[in-house]
Amino acid sequence: MSLSRLFVDAGLGAGVEAPLDEAQVHYLRHVMRRPDGAPLLLFNGRDGEWRGTLESRGKKAAVAHIAEQTREQLSEPDIWLCFAPLKRARIDYVAEKATELGVAVLQPIVTHHTIVERVNVERLRANAIEAAEQTERLSVPEVRAPMELGRLLGDWPTGRRLLVCDETGGGPPIAQALASLDEAARSAPWAIAIGPEGGFDAAELSSLRRIKDVMAVGLGPRILRADTAALAALACWQALVGDWQRPTPRLHADYRTSRGTV
Repeated sequence: MSLSRLFVDAGLGAGVEAPLDEAQVHYLRHVMRRPDGAPLLLFNGRDGEWRGTLESRGKKAAVAHIAEQTREQLSEPDIWLCFAPLKRARIDYVAEKATELGVAVLQPIVTHHTIVERVNVERLRANAIEAAEQTERLSVPEVRAPMELGRLLGDWPTGRRLLVCDETGGGPPIAQALASLDEAARSAPWAIAIGPEGGFDAAELSSLRRIKDVMAVGLGPRILRADTAALAALACWQALVGDWQRPTPRLHADYRTSRGTV
């Protein structure tokens, strides 16, 4: 039997009873047809991953009895993705794939050329949770409410480096720029800024370039759609700076979940 893997808010440890929410109970009982005693994998972004078993507590309630830890919580790259909101299907796609790529924070930004200003933060978080469950990730990225670009830059954290994707040709190729970083820059917290369709305007680019540790880069000879640019930049950063340089951990032979495989 494949293992269902679920994100929970509760603390996890041997002997703990972790409550499952109503949607999770419905999924386990009516979609996956899991009986009481079925094995589960659970994670909460803090305590690593744990194996447990399902136990019903009424028609719409259940808990997971936690038995043993299967993986310890590991440190992850501190990388934000700051992006202009997109239409529904495309912003959902960005949330899902950025989670798979290991982003720590999803920060929608409102710019001069932003068309979509309303963002369903709860839906984006649900997409991120599902992606983390499917890909054996041990955490779920923080999904923040949209923020005006000027306000975000005004409160920019000291020491956080900023990678600005500039389609106007105002910077070196992204791979060249990232490969040239010294060790101090590689170990720093980072953020990637992606503009809307139409890009950042001149005033916004000027404001972005005033950030102390900013690096403007290009993403190749073709103009990419905003969602493509966001994921391409994040993948480049992970490959040249982030945790794609770490060895891939070996998982147990039975480590296949009902929501995805590795």
